Amino acid sequence: MSPAGRPTAGASLSAARRSREVADTVGGPVVDVLVVGLGATGAGATLDAAARGLSVAAVDAHDLAFGTSRWSSKLIHGGLRYLASGQLDVAHESAVERGVLMERTAPHLVCAQPFVLPLTPLVSRGQGALAWAGFRAGDTLRLAARTARATLPAPRRLSAVETRHLAPALRSDRLRGGLLSWDGRLSDDARLVTALARTAAARGARILTRVRALELTVSGARVRDELTGEEGVIRARAVVNASGVWADGLVDGIRIRPSRGTHLVLRSERLGPLPAGLHVPIPGETSRFVLVLPQGDGRVYVGLTDEPVDGDVPDVPEVPETDVGFLLDVLGSVLDVPVRREDVVGAFAGLRPLLDTTANRPGAGPRTADVSRRHAVLTSSEGVVTVVGGKLTTYRRMAEDAVDTAVAARGLAAGPSPTAALPLVGAAAPRALAEVRAPRRLVRQYGTEAPAVQDLAARDPRLAERVLPDHPVTGAELVWALRHEGALDETDLLDRRTRIGLVPADRAAALDAVRDLVGEVAADQR
Repeated sequence: MSPAGRPTAGASLSAARRSREVADTVGGPVVDVLVVGLGATGAGATLDAAARGLSVAAVDAHDLAFGTSRWSSKLIHGGLRYLASGQLDVAHESAVERGVLMERTAPHLVCAQPFVLPLTPLVSRGQGALAWAGFRAGDTLRLAARTARATLPAPRRLSAVETRHLAPALRSDRLRGGLLSWDGRLSDDARLVTALARTAAARGARILTRVRALELTVSGARVRDELTGEEGVIRARAVVNASGVWADGLVDGIRIRPSRGTHLVLRSERLGPLPAGLHVPIPGETSRFVLVLPQGDGRVYVGLTDEPVDGDVPDVPEVPETDVGFLLDVLGSVLDVPVRREDVVGAFAGLRPLLDTTANRPGAGPRTADVSRRHAVLTSSEGVVTVVGGKLTTYRRMAEDAVDTAVAARGLAAGPSPTAALPLVGAAAPRALAEVRAPRRLVRQYGTEAPAVQDLAARDPRLAERVLPDHPVTGAELVWALRHEGALDETDLLDRRTRIGLVPADRAAALDAVRDLVGEVAADQR
């Protein structure tokens, strides 16, 4: 990124670039690696392979971050839950990857998030002591991962007054105090995927959205351009299947056990000022909490569930009323005034692609809340490499392991992965980010590219206007997404490049204006 804030050379994704690269890739020369799926893991594998100097093409039937990677809690976890369940290796890996994101690869997108666990009458003194021990252990994980104290402050105990100051909506009756802890938080999970894809594109990778893989072989894939209906073949020396919950539909011998994580969306005014998020203990559980996550855009997320999903995997999971009721009940256990069903203005659910390891065992397997979050890299009898399991926090390690396997299996000439020290587009040290001349909200979304987004608004006053009166996104951000971030239509803009679409009423109110803007940009680019 230049000091002037211009987009990184080669990192701009647009409809025109997509068309050229589809034409050059489908039926074209063989590439070293073909990646199927452009969620966090697939985009990470694309970047990993490109950063090693390999030629790479990556396809997705829909858009960047269309699947699970846009439905997360927007948190970069340090592994505390896995530590509590005895998965020490998973916990350490999570803490290490959290530090990589916060301090090296994406400090503009990942910041420290404080959380308060209120010590209400529903939390016994023994449970409180156990939680405190867990937070202290989490800080030990931070130390073992060599993440600086300046990046993640130490946990501490809070008085009842301090607890209410950080969360005024809490019930004050018999509140003993609280426990303050810190974790990593993404400004937006879909923006992380977009940054990964653009960083890979800057290193020569071909990012092909709306291209569906119909059949995978060791030598490539038969694909269909979903915009034109044309079919063809992409030839590759190695194939990585990173299609998440859909992975078992492309490769035989893999069983995915999806787990549904549901979040509710509330207006911020419903809970009042929230300088910190909340950990609300789930009754009967020792290491699971409902999270209350203020977003800074007039919304608060409340989540999440962990429920098994049977049957066919939908493109967009539905949120059952049972999940809504469960989350409202747990949240209501600590609030002065419970949240009502009509206060829920939106809801979303993501499906975790957990590997089913119970296929050959008699009887029912463990509930999905207890299934390990370890990832697995599997090679089919035909030689296709599939990566499944894991979680958003460890996408980089998953991608590295998948590419390592593909390189070794196919004898590709490539060195070790450099991605642990490779900044994503817009990244800079915190001190440099603090000096970027642009609104802080834009810097948290775009990093060093924020001035370029702001310049669009300065040149055209219409683009400085908000898309919706009560939401901070401006027209300039939508134009930037169309020109540089691979957005092709209004659904990409509303549902992934921004989070307007998480509230159906907001989506409907913005749709016509966003659709008109898409048409204007398309006309300008002809």
